[in-house]
Amino acid sequence: MTQAEIKLCSLLLREHFGEIVEKIGTYLVRTGSQPLRAIVADTGLALDQHNLATYQLQKRGFVEYEAQCRRVLRILRYPRYIYTAKTLYGDTGELVVEELLLNGKMTMSAVVRKVADRLTETMEDGKTMDYTDVSHTFVRLADTHFVQRCPQVPEGPQGPDAPPPPAPTLVINEKDMYAVPRLNLVGKGKRRRSCDEEESGGPKAKKQKQDAGGAEPPPDDGIYWQVNIDRFHQHFRDQAIVSAVANRMDQTSSEIVRTMLRMSEVTTASGAAHTQPLSANEIFRSLPPGYNIAKAVLEQYLALLADDPLQFVAKSGDSGGGTYTVNLHRALSSLATATLESIVEERFGSRCARIFRLLLRKQHLEQKQVEDFAMIPAKEAKDMLYRMLSGNFVALQEIPKTPDHAPSRTFYLYTVNVPSSARMLLHRCYKSVANLMERRQHETRENKRLLEKSQRVEAILASMQATGAERAQLQEIEEMITAPERQQLESLKRNVNKIDASENQVDETIFVLESFIESTVKRA
Repeated sequence: MTQAEIKLCSLLLREHFGEIVEKIGTYLVRTGSQPLRAIVADTGLALDQHNLATYQLQKRGFVEYEAQCRRVLRILRYPRYIYTAKTLYGDTGELVVEELLLNGKMTMSAVVRKVADRLTETMEDGKTMDYTDVSHTFVRLADTHFVQRCPQVPEGPQGPDAPPPPAPTLVINEKDMYAVPRLNLVGKGKRRRSCDEEESGGPKAKKQKQDAGGAEPPPDDGIYWQVNIDRFHQHFRDQAIVSAVANRMDQTSSEIVRTMLRMSEVTTASGAAHTQPLSANEIFRSLPPGYNIAKAVLEQYLALLADDPLQFVAKSGDSGGGTYTVNLHRALSSLATATLESIVEERFGSRCARIFRLLLRKQHLEQKQVEDFAMIPAKEAKDMLYRMLSGNFVALQEIPKTPDHAPSRTFYLYTVNVPSSARMLLHRCYKSVANLMERRQHETRENKRLLEKSQRVEAILASMQATGAERAQLQEIEEMITAPERQQLESLKRNVNKIDASENQVDETIFVLESFIESTVKRA
């Protein structure tokens, strides 16, 4: 665990859960597994509710808690998960995923009611959201594995005198992980009651009476659901692969690869090196209905993809018109290498990028060979190589002719260690995100008084508009914020938006590098 990762975890915990959780989480990240008595604060529930900490029973009988740093870093990607759910399943899917991320884990009935209420709030008067519509979206999310059940305590016979275990063992049957319980959720979303209705006592009193009598637990009590982060990462990876194919070849090729990935999205594990083999006949039948290409043309495209030097698609057999797979490890390696090339070009210039690509292709080269192949003068080539070497983008390997390692009898070969460079760059990305978060917090602190004033004015305006105030009265309230203050607010908003956009862009790079490193580790 690097200092940059620890710092970023600390900032994320503070921003999303507050100082107490941030203090406990950072303590566990720094020290590793610790028993409860060693943790001074008493508020570890927030960490456990969101799967940010795990526990295990030690041999001596006490329970140790350990922070999941990788899970904490995923908080940075929450907006991307929510946006993906909105793109795939509309506003309902967006709110389902948002509620699960905000609460960590919830029952299906609780999610359906909460989402239906929130959607009803946004609808015109007289319109409501039906529970069954939300349930259908939830089932679709479970069928495509974007949400999954949480592990439970197994039911087993326990004697009345048997003491409870110090820590329960949570298990989940793989068959039941995405099985949605059959619930008969009948009802519609409700709007929040206005202050006048609550003061009159009628609706509120009726609601209290219903709550008092409704002590019966819901039918899915104890069955909790959570967001399947690995499935979202699989979707991000597939989108990146499709985009890379479209940029290199054409739209038809990318649509073929998209179809292959979509056919394998549930049957292929998130960490697999390649997808399941698919025949050309199966791919042809699964193409989108409006995509009219002949089977012979499809076979030509598949052969072209299989012969491409990037080798995103590989031919694995000849049955059914030929069977093909998407080489996920090769695709992630190409994406990570392209990311490194782009950063080298931005940081050191196009001529350094030429040398970098040359080393990637030739593996090992002496300085004189680099000068000749890249067609760059010796002095400039030497300077560029040393600059990339000092930035850890290029490595130097010594191959001695004799055991004494004398410089005159030693070959000095330049090379690129892609996994090592990816780890170095990933570390810098963590530092960049931490710096961006600190900058955003600084901007907010510096303008705290002005932000509070703006919120008060907006609250007064909303209240007056609800009571039907005149335009002159509203304008008088708006003028409480002067022109310079309004300009300062616009500048603050613009800066914060730039910082947020930069965070998202850096996170895209983090995702590509993390996926490549994980794939390399599993392959080793």
